[in-house]
Amino acid sequence: MKIRFLFTFGLLIALAFASTGCSSARKKKTSAGGADSDLISGSPLPDREEGVSFMSSNVDRNKFAPIHFGFDSYTVAPTEQPKVQQVAQFLRGGTSVIVAGFTDERGTPEYNRGLGEKRAQAVREAVIRAGGDASKLQTVSFGAEMPVDSASNEGAWDKNRRAEFGVTR
Repeated sequence: MKIRFLFTFGLLIALAFASTGCSSARKKKTSAGGADSDLISGSPLPDREEGVSFMSSNVDRNKFAPIHFGFDSYTVAPTEQPKVQQVAQFLRGGTSVIVAGFTDERGTPEYNRGLGEKRAQAVREAVIRAGGDASKLQTVSFGAEMPVDSASNEGAWDKNRRAEFGVTR
């Protein structure tokens, strides 16, 4: 099980580097954001923290409740705003946060990774609009990997369509 997880995690990292290149090689854009942009709501994505990943032992993934999404959606619902406000308030301190996007099992792996990234970026934008420090927010997508509920039914799919927060220690 551990070997499978490490292989899957390594494959995800390799795919991320293959699709985006190194951060120093990316050209900065001046647009207002989007899936291919380095700017989200006018705020540049921060460089990845050395030695920090969403799954590492120095990241607390239980500090905040996840943000949930509707089917095939990356819109942060008004009912999720109290969670967004809580994270924004926390970011006024000195710690950084990783926003991880997840999907349910339906869809291709490529589609799910893309939707997971859109969810993570939508949450990041919402936290920034709520007053969170953009330089302390990173995003990652896991797509359908790491479901909360592995059943194949609407209840499980509802739980798996989410964005989670990882707080660096």
